[in-house]
Order: sequence, then C-alpha cells, then structure tokens
Amino acid sequence: MSVTTYTVTGMTCGHCVSSVKEEVGEVPGVTGVEVDLETGRVEVSGDSPDDAAIRAAIAEAGYEVAG
Repeated sequence: MSVTTYTVTGMTCGHCVSSVKEEVGEVPGVTGVEVDLETGRVEVSGDSPDDAAIRAAIAEAGYEVAG
C-alpha cells in the first residue's frame, strides 16, 4: 500500500472536494482518497495506482495538479 500526495488547484468548495474524491476513487488500484480543501492537498492511497490515471481523473473533475 502506498500513499501519494498531490497539490490540486482550483478547488473552492465542498462540491469540488466531492468531485475530486469521486473521480480519483474510480481509478483502478485506489483504495482511499483524502482531500484538504484549504491546502489543496489530495492524498491517494492504494496498491500502486497509475500516476497518469490519477492526474487524468483530477483533470476530468475540472482541476489541475500543481507542478
């Protein structure tokens, strides 16, 4: 099990958090998603989920990964 942290820009409300959690949670291998709205931190845990797929899921939700 690994945990990867992303910084996501553009989230402003609880709906934003829900959208990111829902999209990232559907990526194969993801077992948990924690989102901190204030800092934009998204912690993704799972069994080696694909980084590109996670980034794509965040983009699908309408947000960008910083860096």
